[in-house]
Amino acid sequence: MSSSHSSSILTLLPSLLLLSSLVCIAIFYRADFACYIYRLQQRYDDHHNPRNQTISAAEKTREHLPFAIKEGNQGSCDVFSGRWVRDDGRPLYEERECPYIEPQWRCEERGRPDKEYLHWRWQPNGCSTPRFNATLMLETLRGKRMMFVGDSLNRGQFLSMLCLLNRVIPQNAKSLENLGTSVVFTAKDYNATVEFYWAPFLLESNSDAVVHRVSDRIVRKGSIDKHGEHWKGVDVIVFNTYLWWMTGFEFKILRGSFDDDEKDIVLLPTEEAYSMAIESMLRWVKKNMNSEKTRVFFMSMSPTHEKSVDWGGSPKGSCYNETTMIEDPTYWGSDCRKNIMDVIEEALSKSKVPITFLNITQLSSYRKDAHTSIYRRPWKPLTPEELANPMSYADCVHWCLPGLQDIWNELLFSKLLYP
Repeated sequence: MSSSHSSSILTLLPSLLLLSSLVCIAIFYRADFACYIYRLQQRYDDHHNPRNQTISAAEKTREHLPFAIKEGNQGSCDVFSGRWVRDDGRPLYEERECPYIEPQWRCEERGRPDKEYLHWRWQPNGCSTPRFNATLMLETLRGKRMMFVGDSLNRGQFLSMLCLLNRVIPQNAKSLENLGTSVVFTAKDYNATVEFYWAPFLLESNSDAVVHRVSDRIVRKGSIDKHGEHWKGVDVIVFNTYLWWMTGFEFKILRGSFDDDEKDIVLLPTEEAYSMAIESMLRWVKKNMNSEKTRVFFMSMSPTHEKSVDWGGSPKGSCYNETTMIEDPTYWGSDCRKNIMDVIEEALSKSKVPITFLNITQLSSYRKDAHTSIYRRPWKPLTPEELANPMSYADCVHWCLPGLQDIWNELLFSKLLYP
């Protein structure tokens, strides 16, 4: 063998060894190796041909719901079915760190002494949900509008979202504007807004004033456009309505206008009146929201804990002084009307409008410990009689912040990005 021929073989030897290694890898890993090569090629193409990035984005939009990063592992898993797990990494923010929490939700400031209710996360059975990522959420909302529409429970969830986002936004790069019926938070560097709009019935009602003392509630039939005009152009919308309907087994519905001299008011069974509102919402969404570019969510009813007898407590008790959660996995309080839940589920299941149902009722029903109770600013000055009996003014409807509603927003985050 000539020296030149030997030299050529020695020169080629490293390449031959590399080739043989690649062949072995291909044999043993087959599809994984091909996938790896494909991804390398994609990265090269994306770098050298920007048009490919546009094509990929378009394909992603067709394959997934708007805003979805990828399909999560939740297809065969109900993320709303699970258990509460203690987590010393909670809460995700401190009350004192968030200037947006209003006095009705500031339990620590109002003297709540215990902290155990803060250290829990929701663990679904058979799968997991991603931890809330504020930067990723803001990037998702870049150039977009997100709006919470509904009552004070949705306002609490809105405030929770602001607190979750607040830590990663510089002080001079955010603003909050209170416009009465609506509140608008702006993340300036992202050209993004997170908003709240007050509409406790979604439809027009005699209770639409933000501050009022109306006990005889009346809702106007077919009037969703009165408020809906303010929702147009929103990219992610989160609806809720429930508690304000629960004044009895019948509800007053106005046929006509509140300006009519003689008002045509009829009494409907509450579930029928509620169904009317849900159907109106679905029609509005179908008409005004582009399912290829926007996302719509509906929050299930938030439970109250005003009767401790429901969980084996005193017949006269409530959430007052409750510091532990309910451990019975089958618990369902008397305050949660299943016929109303049936109305929601039936309407959404029949609808062709893509709405994501966030079923937070059961997981929240265990949390009798998480209400604001007496640790909030009262709606009106307390009387001497009330001060002598704190249970009489304990709020067993709303939730402390930080707290349970941060979990609701983690589930919202999960369903928005990993549906």
